[in-house]
Amino acid sequence: MAVPKYDKFMPSIIRCLGDGKIRSLRELTNYCADEFHLSAKDRAEKLPSGQNKLRNCVGWAKTYLKKAGLLQSPAKAHFCLTDEGKEAFRVGPDCVTLAYLRRFGSFNEFYGKRSRKKRKSKKAGPPSKEPESPLDKITSTVAELNRALEKQLLAAVLRMSPAEFEHLVHRLISKMGYGSTSIVTSHSWDEGIDGIVCDDTLGFNVIYFQAKRWKPGKAVGRPGVQAFLGALNGRGASKGIFVTTSRFSKAAVEFASRQLSSKIVLIGGEQLVKLMIKYNLGVSTVAAYEVKRIDPEALGKASE
Repeated sequence: MAVPKYDKFMPSIIRCLGDGKIRSLRELTNYCADEFHLSAKDRAEKLPSGQNKLRNCVGWAKTYLKKAGLLQSPAKAHFCLTDEGKEAFRVGPDCVTLAYLRRFGSFNEFYGKRSRKKRKSKKAGPPSKEPESPLDKITSTVAELNRALEKQLLAAVLRMSPAEFEHLVHRLISKMGYGSTSIVTSHSWDEGIDGIVCDDTLGFNVIYFQAKRWKPGKAVGRPGVQAFLGALNGRGASKGIFVTTSRFSKAAVEFASRQLSSKIVLIGGEQLVKLMIKYNLGVSTVAAYEVKRIDPEALGKASE
């Protein structure tokens, strides 16, 4: 996925510092990147100015939180939560939005000054960016429609029963091209395994999966992934897919990445709905448009 806007990182920073420890800006940036499952390519993306986009966005998120009084800096480029920040963590990091920060006078003062500077600079000089081309507008509109669809799709999945969700995951894995045959296990003997996928016709290569239909605010922690690994080991398996409608904690992601003898792939709710859209599971195409351009080579041949 692309690097999100800076404000999307604010809850992640609160979560990262929720244990009361002091962390560097680099640690905050890595935590945010891990939580959004950003690829190496995403992490290396640059702004037109040449700045690293991820560090820039996390930096602005940190600045906004600090101006609101939720963060403090006991040492250069190191941060921890203030009492207000600890209260936000207690209430729930996902509540920390721009609207939440406007509760604090120090943030409103900072935000107001920044907005006035922006308006002044726009009047004094040229636009800060080139106007969008028609193709750019189409691309941004499609992205906006997909974001709305992802939210609707996740809400629909959350209304499913646990058994329905397990069958949905089984269908998704099949649509992704894994498994010539697959089954969803019986709850009476699943022992932490919700489904089995045979990645070849004779069943020599087997993948097991677990599906957890949890509310978005409840993260799957390391113990849950450890239990799944134990279930895999109990069957002598080396491949597993853990799917949840929620998300995985940093400790869970780190634990899964350290496994050498068993490969465990973690798929959170955000990635789940993106995969469903990509592989046309639970969605259908409403409209498709072709965008064409001049092909000088073909045009030259047509005039011969």
